[in-house]
Amino acid sequence: MNTLGKLFLKGLVVVLPLLLTAALVTWMAIGAERWLGDILKALLPEGRYVPGMGLIAALASITLIGLLSHAWLFRRLFEFGENALNRIPLISSIYSAFKDFFAYFSQDEHSERGKVALVNIPGQPVSLIGFITRDDLSELQLPIETEDTIAVYLPMSYQIGGYTLYLPRKYVTPLDMSFEDAMRLTLTGGLASQRQNH
Repeated sequence: MNTLGKLFLKGLVVVLPLLLTAALVTWMAIGAERWLGDILKALLPEGRYVPGMGLIAALASITLIGLLSHAWLFRRLFEFGENALNRIPLISSIYSAFKDFFAYFSQDEHSERGKVALVNIPGQPVSLIGFITRDDLSELQLPIETEDTIAVYLPMSYQIGGYTLYLPRKYVTPLDMSFEDAMRLTLTGGLASQRQNH
């Protein structure tokens, strides 16, 4: 029974990530097909709608929005709508959080923001992996010395949460590591890398 239990747990480790990933992708695809599919059914002549057109329309719409985001008129219209959204107390907080989170993954490659870094604790033989979120604090009204000070986010292992530290640049060492590898290493407490090495 002990051997069977270990085999079952190993099976879960293999199957669960695949199932959760497939479930998330399927949920998003079904949602896009349902919402845009209903719109297309109403717009197209009867019998012209083919299952899957809603999903294709969603992918095409997202790509088109990405293209239009470079146009001046579209940016002005988007800023107008965004300013109106930011006037709604609770909605503005949720929207800003999501916007900042996704913008973090599309940083300029020449910027220091988004880089993986090693945070050194002064006087302690301890280092932590973090992610540089701000390399310029001058626009923030914080009662700290902002010159040559950066913001580094330190995620916690096995949970959604972490700490943002504002510390001198000299305590931070940029690492030549991808965001995905660093996040996997941090969130799993190093166990993922250990399993891959064996």
